[in-house]
Amino acid sequence: MLYYLFNYLDKVWDVPGAGVFQYLSFRAALAVVASLTISMVFGKSLILYLQRKQIGELVRDLGLEGQKQKEGTPTMGGLIILGAILIPTLLFAKLNNIYIILMIITTVWLGLIGFIDDYIKVFRKQKDGLAGKFKIFGQITLGLIIGTTMYLSDDIVIREKYTAETITQNVDANNCKKVSNDIFNPQQIKSMKTTIPFVKNNQFDYSWLLKWMGKGYEKYTYVVFILIVIIIITAVSNGANLTDGLDGLATSTSAVMAATLGILAWVSGNFIFADYLNIMYIPNSGELSIFISALVGASIGFLWYNSYPAQVFMGDTGSLALGGIIAVFAIIIRKELLIPILCGIFLVENLSVMIQVAYFKYTKKRYGQGKRVFLMSPLHHHFQKKGYHEAKIVQRFFIVGIMLAVITIVTLKLR
Repeated sequence: MLYYLFNYLDKVWDVPGAGVFQYLSFRAALAVVASLTISMVFGKSLILYLQRKQIGELVRDLGLEGQKQKEGTPTMGGLIILGAILIPTLLFAKLNNIYIILMIITTVWLGLIGFIDDYIKVFRKQKDGLAGKFKIFGQITLGLIIGTTMYLSDDIVIREKYTAETITQNVDANNCKKVSNDIFNPQQIKSMKTTIPFVKNNQFDYSWLLKWMGKGYEKYTYVVFILIVIIIITAVSNGANLTDGLDGLATSTSAVMAATLGILAWVSGNFIFADYLNIMYIPNSGELSIFISALVGASIGFLWYNSYPAQVFMGDTGSLALGGIIAVFAIIIRKELLIPILCGIFLVENLSVMIQVAYFKYTKKRYGQGKRVFLMSPLHHHFQKKGYHEAKIVQRFFIVGIMLAVITIVTLKLR
């Protein structure tokens, strides 16, 4: 909103300094400051309100050290994160940008699902919360919205680089000027291409998966694309939810992932950087820097109260939204195939649960008694059972998250 106000003041009234709002870097910095302020200042007020209303965590006795001490800690703190994301975005971003619209929808949609889940747990005293099938249905629906919009919207395009062959075909024979291989096609095109690490040009077209169908296979690309979008959103969202089991774990690792995605969005939406890194240029995606800056600020501000010993838990209100935001953001900037690296923490947490359950069922069926691979799943509880202090586990997961983030960025130059 403020973007449009200052744009009006600059162009109509020629107010000195109003033009600074045209710069992404300035608005991104304001978004960080605003989200930090909201999460830290108003976050404290919300925590006190939750305490007065006795909106506390219901803790299951899993035999973990220090677990019972967390009983009654205010939950639903994810509302702090959501507010600290949405308010700066509404203030400083271009609200007619299709990418910003999709991110706002994602935040509100998954935040609402998580809020309903927390509400059932806290106010109706049902420990299981919202039934899993309803959560999955909500995630699938969001995937359909995001996938369909990206496939059909004329505002979601990319600009590819000319190949040497294309340049030769399009340059006039009488034109003796040398043309660089690194020139971007001036036309913005619809494409199902995405970024894939470790291969030539770092690009992959989803239509390739349908080549076996023969002639005309390209027209069914949207089916594969939407299916993959649904799987990614569901997996990452649930991964973040599973990771939110120790004080500050989901918050700190999500902040690292968000900061990395912010860098990737910046370079993908900047003509010069995209050219230098030889990656696809996505027009108007740079505006996402405002949104992701707000997310980073919100996560860090929330971590002030969520670090060990936590004064508030984010609940599903925050964890489902954080995971979904990271997934959708990666999909929008065509970096979703980097998620297994960047979101490696979420991935291993998911896998640890799947392996534990599958192995237990298999051994119970075969031997009559279920056996376990881990002392407890998700993985962070396994390390708790081994005697590691909660704070040490979080710190080490955070370090691993930083390492994975660095590897993710490095992949842009590895071919």
